Amino acid sequence: MRKEMVSLAAEFAVASELCRRDIYAQLTLGHQKRTDLLIFSEHDELLRVEVKGKQGKSWPNCKGIYGHNVMLVLVDFAGKSEPERPDFYILTVEDWVEFVKSEIEKTHDRFGRIELDERNVPVFLDQVKHGQPYKGMGVGPESIQHHKEKWEKITQAVAGKNHPL
Repeated sequence: MRKEMVSLAAEFAVASELCRRDIYAQLTLGHQKRTDLLIFSEHDELLRVEVKGKQGKSWPNCKGIYGHNVMLVLVDFAGKSEPERPDFYILTVEDWVEFVKSEIEKTHDRFGRIELDERNVPVFLDQVKHGQPYKGMGVGPESIQHHKEKWEKITQAVAGKNHPL
């Protein structure tokens, strides 16, 4: 699949999974967006879902998520044939921050100074490209296994229970 198709397929796959769980998700359109799906909770609260798909070893250059009522769903098509369902990894903002801090701890010797900016984007201060520090981080499925198929994070947020956002 072309990169654009992987992204679009991932968004539709997440919307499909949410509909299977009786949650209406509205896709957003455009190339310059920070939200891929919108969900209204049972209390008329808006939940935003960002989706990132991959078919290779890792999700490259993930910028992460920030703010209130936001989820990140990483969709893994790697090694899947056309009729097979992809794997899904569901992260809250807190999950993302915890993951990045853990990765910084593991890799700071290799990459130098790394910090999270105000939008929870990892910034590699010693990795400069075009006069700017590199922003974003690759994510491999092996490092987020405990978030695999954790749809209850979204279903509970929609129901207003154990609000993880």
